[in-house]
Amino acid sequence: MPDDTFTLRVESDITKLSATDWNSCANPASDEPPTTPRTSLPLNGDSASDTPPRHTEPPATFGEEPAYNPFVSHEYLSALEESGSASRTTGWLPQHLVLADAEGVPLGICPAYLKSHSRGEYVFDEGWADAFERAGGRYYPKLQVSVPFTPATGPRLLVRAGAPAEDVRQALARGLLTLAQMRGASSVHATFLREEDAQSLETEGFLPRTDQQFHWHNHGYGDYEAFLGDLASRKRKAIRRERREALGDGITLHWLTGSDITEEAWDAFFAFYMETGSRKWGRPYLNRQFYSLIGARMAERILLVMAKRAGRWIAGAINFIGSDALYGRHWGAIEQHPFLHFEVCYHQAIEFAIARGLKRAEAGAQGEHKLARGYLPVTTRSAHYIADPDFRAAVAHYLDRERRYVAQAGAELSELGPFRRDLDPAQLDEP
Repeated sequence: MPDDTFTLRVESDITKLSATDWNSCANPASDEPPTTPRTSLPLNGDSASDTPPRHTEPPATFGEEPAYNPFVSHEYLSALEESGSASRTTGWLPQHLVLADAEGVPLGICPAYLKSHSRGEYVFDEGWADAFERAGGRYYPKLQVSVPFTPATGPRLLVRAGAPAEDVRQALARGLLTLAQMRGASSVHATFLREEDAQSLETEGFLPRTDQQFHWHNHGYGDYEAFLGDLASRKRKAIRRERREALGDGITLHWLTGSDITEEAWDAFFAFYMETGSRKWGRPYLNRQFYSLIGARMAERILLVMAKRAGRWIAGAINFIGSDALYGRHWGAIEQHPFLHFEVCYHQAIEFAIARGLKRAEAGAQGEHKLARGYLPVTTRSAHYIADPDFRAAVAHYLDRERRYVAQAGAELSELGPFRRDLDPAQLDEP
């Protein structure tokens, strides 16, 4: 792509770009979401038999929807900015990089933020910041390529359909280095990357980094019992017991999507989020307005799993629905009940993914406790550009050792999964 055929610019307000232009790069092939199954279901997680059931065909929607990632959509990112959750005030100054053709049509976009801290990223570099500043450097500001507060792999170098994808990604990668220099940033950090974006960034000198999450994979299960049939008998029994106990005390579970998600439901969920988030993190990242905005703009892409007892909501988890994955984000509760967290966040995500015909359920950052519930380790990628050559060499040495550790830990954890030993390991890989 000759340099005179395109221009690069920076937008500090996502609303300066139309949703059509943004989404034509973020989710270029997606259509309107198909109808989501909605139901209110008191479940008991029980089964009369411990005999592994036969697999049945997946729903007809399996893999048929065009590629769609909810987190890079204009609807999601604009809600973060307009609500003030991701803003200059909170240390997330938008610096979105836009590559446009001679007519001003965006060919590629990179969501980026100039940051004054390292919170809300889930790829941890506070130790790097401390070491660099103790050596006399200034780590902040830094440039962050990510979806704020969202540890989910997805596109970061967004390319319009029909544009020369490799050329656009390389132009955006080079543009990030120029932008970092212009803003006096010490570094550029692109997190939760797809492989093609990681490769484009590494070509421009970014250092590769890996980490680990736990995802559940749908191998054509017709229902939850078919999934349980792939588990060792002892693990099946443990899960069934856990699910029964989670729904004691008259608790019922409810799936809310689309118009079922009312402002009253958001009020309840936000109370859960603030209660649990304040105990875990000190200061939750998202505000109440954010939830109203996403509810107005993308409710069909949202699943709230809500728990009710004695006529009131007591706990819930928010999930986002992609074309092939259910993305669990956060949960909260105002009452504590044994195993309710596991039921609402993990077992219900599996139930919904099977009902919807989704290929996987992603349960967010960290958490080896997910392993026993059928979520297996998956490697995640990030890429980091460090401007200072001496510090870059030190970070590169650290990352080389860290990547080896992550690979070894992932292999060991995979052996500890709950699946039957007579299954072919290839059957447990992501479909």
